[in-house]
Amino acid sequence: MAQQEIIIAGFGGQGILSAGSLLAYAGMLENKNVSWLPSYGPEMRGGTANCHVIISDEPVGSPILNNATTLMVMNGPSLEKFESCVVPGGMIIIDSSLVDKKSIRKDIEVYEIPATQMASDMGNLVYANIIMLGKLIEKTNIVSRENFEKALKKVLPEKKHYLIPEEMKALEAGAKF
Repeated sequence: MAQQEIIIAGFGGQGILSAGSLLAYAGMLENKNVSWLPSYGPEMRGGTANCHVIISDEPVGSPILNNATTLMVMNGPSLEKFESCVVPGGMIIIDSSLVDKKSIRKDIEVYEIPATQMASDMGNLVYANIIMLGKLIEKTNIVSRENFEKALKKVLPEKKHYLIPEEMKALEAGAKF
């Protein structure tokens, strides 16, 4: 893996920032150098949110990304805004439940996952971001599933730990989709 530069973007309230935080934390558990830079509009819930996550074997020079190896988007405006930032040979993971636009890029891998619909079918919409992360982890091997589960235990408040088995099922569902 040398370095993965990831932009995760969508609406506030979709777990965009927590998805990035979980990835970064799991990266730390693997003794990698990590950076997590959240960004959100003043509206928060319902406004746009994104974060830049860098996980690297080398020291991270800057937390700000102009280009990304992977883009994970959960709304149409985010695809429009960040699609051009993905490097040739990179990857875009799209929540096709919420994004009806297709990627126009032919020089990257594109995965369309109906994550929000899958999460709804599982009975909890908060799993959508985890389903998306499942595909990202499956395709990049950026972190192990074991360390992702440990990150869930650290990042989620104790009162939410009962969700972790279902979150791990969501991760697997995304990986297998």
